[in-house]
Amino acid sequence: MDRKYQIDTPENRSFLKDSAEGLLSFGHRFPSPRGSSYYLGDDGTPWTDRPRETWITARMTHVYSLGEMLGHEGSHDLVEAGLTGLLGELKDTKNGGWYPGVTSEGKPLPDKQCYAHAFVILAASSAMLAGHERAKALYADATSTFLTRFWDKERGLTYDTWNTEFTRLDPYRGINANMHTVEAFLAAADATGDETFRRRAGRITDHVILFAENNGWRIPEHYTADWVPDLDCNKDHPDDQFKPYGATPGHGIEWARLITQYALSTYDTDEERAPYLDAAKALYRRAVTDGWNADGAPGIVYTTDWDGTPVVHDRMHWTLAEAINTSSCLYHVTGDAAYAKDYADFMQYLDSTVMDHVNGSWFHQLDAAGHPLTTVWPGKSDLYHALQSMLIPTYDPKVSIARAVRDQKLL
Repeated sequence: MDRKYQIDTPENRSFLKDSAEGLLSFGHRFPSPRGSSYYLGDDGTPWTDRPRETWITARMTHVYSLGEMLGHEGSHDLVEAGLTGLLGELKDTKNGGWYPGVTSEGKPLPDKQCYAHAFVILAASSAMLAGHERAKALYADATSTFLTRFWDKERGLTYDTWNTEFTRLDPYRGINANMHTVEAFLAAADATGDETFRRRAGRITDHVILFAENNGWRIPEHYTADWVPDLDCNKDHPDDQFKPYGATPGHGIEWARLITQYALSTYDTDEERAPYLDAAKALYRRAVTDGWNADGAPGIVYTTDWDGTPVVHDRMHWTLAEAINTSSCLYHVTGDAAYAKDYADFMQYLDSTVMDHVNGSWFHQLDAAGHPLTTVWPGKSDLYHALQSMLIPTYDPKVSIARAVRDQKLL
């Protein structure tokens, strides 16, 4: 196999660096005049008729904070634009917190989402590390709002969705928001030194490991208010953008990396880390076995049922990005050559099929034959998953990526 796909080779590091630079160059047109993020089309042209969403704006603020610390030209101003959006039109100054987004005319969208608020914490943490003074106020407000409204300190898990006024809590509970909360809490701890966030991330992690172990290492995604798994949720809408039916192999893979990061950053001995690393390895292997080439064609299927049979065969770009991240992470932690082989396979598929070598960035949704689709993810909304996967393989897996980039904690 071509050495540019093989982990830790000079050729692979060069490929990752060039690809990261290309991604950062692609997204320069994301800010609207008021800072919130436009949805980007296939060639990076803003789709001005679509809502401008908080989670995308936060992700792009995080992305260009990384870009700034990597020395990518223009990143500072793009971070400032994102901060303007998050501190301005996306913020609910009456009820607190952040709207899910605003319409193309600037009208707030309803409800308050844990998912979006987690990304605001991530954005603020990264922007602080990049040296942006306004990020400090954003961080203080975001963490205060999150701990007041979304953190269930009794259970050690998060609530999912409130109405706009924070007066009515939806009974749905979900793992996706908890996953990105773990990411945000680990980033907050690494950015500020406040270890209470790492401990909170650990409480979520312990729950998720138990949920997964009790379900054959296929993580139930959807729950009732009492955290009883709802295994039939959205069975009649299996390709839902945020709440698909069944198991999501990409999330099993992503959780494996976050669990590994938590264990490495929290515990000093192999004995203490072992249960977490064992869980991470089990989650990764279950997900890759279920999802990768599951229907005879390259790529990771979006979802499976509870015995591992593919349900939605589409390939989402973010699942491949997380597979690249986690295979590299587990290889560096364990030294097991099986992860290096997986990594090379994923990188080859990325280069041959998922990268858009004409317009830039990655195709966000493909069918099993590798043809672009637009049913779930039209256009190229953000760069978060793709950029991180071009960085994480070369940085210390113990540290959140923004802190690792700032401190140059290269492997």
